[in-house]
Amino acid sequence: MTEAVRAATNSARERVGLNEHNRRWWTLAAMCFALFMIMLDNTVVNVALPSIQRDLHASISSLEWTVNAYTLSFAVLLVTGGRLGDLFGRRRMFLFGVVTFALSSAAIGFSPNDAWLVGGRAIQGIGAAFMMPGTLSIISNAFPAHERGKAIGTWAGVSAMALAIGPVFGGFLVQNVSWQSIFFLNLPVAATAVVVTLFATHESRDETVERVVDIPGVAAITIGLTALVIALVESNAWGWGSLRTISLLATAAVGLVAFAVIERRVRAPMVDFSFFRSRSFFGANVVAFIVSFAMLAMFFFLALYLQNVEHYSPLQAGVRFLPATAMIIIAGPLAGRLTDKIGPRVLMTAGLTVVAGSLFWQSYLDVGTPFGFLIGAFVLMGLGMGFVMSPMSTAAMNAVEATKAGVASGILSMSRMVGGTFGVAVLGALVVALGRSRLDALPATSHLPAAARQKLADALGASGVHGAPAQIVDASNHAFVYALQHGLRIGSAVALLGALLAWTFVDGQVPARAPMPVQAEAASVGASATPTA
Repeated sequence: MTEAVRAATNSARERVGLNEHNRRWWTLAAMCFALFMIMLDNTVVNVALPSIQRDLHASISSLEWTVNAYTLSFAVLLVTGGRLGDLFGRRRMFLFGVVTFALSSAAIGFSPNDAWLVGGRAIQGIGAAFMMPGTLSIISNAFPAHERGKAIGTWAGVSAMALAIGPVFGGFLVQNVSWQSIFFLNLPVAATAVVVTLFATHESRDETVERVVDIPGVAAITIGLTALVIALVESNAWGWGSLRTISLLATAAVGLVAFAVIERRVRAPMVDFSFFRSRSFFGANVVAFIVSFAMLAMFFFLALYLQNVEHYSPLQAGVRFLPATAMIIIAGPLAGRLTDKIGPRVLMTAGLTVVAGSLFWQSYLDVGTPFGFLIGAFVLMGLGMGFVMSPMSTAAMNAVEATKAGVASGILSMSRMVGGTFGVAVLGALVVALGRSRLDALPATSHLPAAARQKLADALGASGVHGAPAQIVDASNHAFVYALQHGLRIGSAVALLGALLAWTFVDGQVPARAPMPVQAEAASVGASATPTA
């Protein structure tokens, strides 16, 4: 950096009152901008799929891979992205992710065909995989342990806000502008994140290891996770007993076992398995898997129920999820502050217990159930999720050294992604199996040939069944709801198990407040008049 540029930058920092006391709040703002972009993109794309299909003449398979290509590259590269941040600089890798995400968003907006779109979404997932662990690891390095809960609570609240407004805002843009606009929206958000990050965020890396990339480890975990995610995504379409699914699951097992063996032998492992000796880190990752398993499966199948059984539009269905997401926005920051005062264990246990109660409540829905019946359950779901997410992240990040924050964040994010994908796949298989048994028992469908009943079971919860006669549609809806009721009860039991595991493994101690040097205390008092971002 030239002296002129350095002087201009320092002058600008002085004008906004940037100092070491409030720099971390500007850093948090930049990370929240980036997180908002990632989470918003997770929801708005689903609303745009019908418009994309009409405009690009895309096949159903292409539409599925518009979602799956992003999920695949995102989930597979999270640990790698986090570790590369530890090695070569978290700010540097985060900025690489932001720029990659923004450029791929622009390329998607100019897509001439569906193949271009799917490729752009895969690259977008790569950018997100470098951004997501970067946000949490940079926050963990910017804030001391006793303030980390408050910062991560804000981070979790912004995530929920993006999930809440995504379907509504995305539906508005698709309806009134174009589907391309939801991707072009990422450009100004990314530009803001880049500017604020360069302006306020210190670079950090793991100074305890040499800068050597564990190529065999990267290859093994990439192969293992790729096979696992594809198997989970396609298992219900191919069948859990099909050769393709079994082959992929076997490949995943081999790849992940090979990764564990490699990491114990290489000089500079990508993942230090001693992390898992920490009961809190292990417990936080188990909870991350379980809570995503329950939440994403619930949102996925309740969205199908609201749209295809209760006949709400996508926008109307999105609005009806607002009680849940609004409570996460409120409860997330509150739980983060409470974590700094009482520790994460009580909050995580209570939150998962509330989630279990919400899922059990929802399991009593039926065909024609008024939405008012679900409002209380959705409020409880949001409250429980809010009291799990930020304490869970804080527990994981406080359990490892700050130098390992990148890879630790990547592992936690991967646990969430795989848990959510697994939840949708398992509940989908359950819906088909239980729905098929119900169709066999209902008078309207029991007389149909076995092949026809299996076809109906495969289409449960989908809009395609509505072209059938009224009695078949009604039977299909009742079979879907019957299966969903049992699936939600299983989800409730899984959440209760998560509460027990959280209480058993997660450390209940409050993070110690580090003593402040006299000079730093004086500087803090002098800076107290400067508003934080």
